[in-house]
Amino acid sequence: MTKEEIFEKIKNILVTKFEIAEDDIKLESNMAEEFDLDSIDFIDLVVDMKNWIPGKINPDIFKTVKTVQDVVDTLYPYTQGQAQ
Repeated sequence: MTKEEIFEKIKNILVTKFEIAEDDIKLESNMAEEFDLDSIDFIDLVVDMKNWIPGKINPDIFKTVKTVQDVVDTLYPYTQGQAQ
């Protein structure tokens, strides 16, 4: 899966599950400040992403993410079988 595909999946989840306007979702968007998401919301996002990402995702990796780009970059190695 490419980073663009991951971004589209994340955007779809943010629109459908968290009711965020699609036009507001940019790679540089700060998920906590702009979308008012908390750590529980991040876990929900990870759970939804498991449908597309093979293997186990450690939710602790999301403790340092701030932007949508951070989420994409964090999930990308999982889609390539390179997660640590």
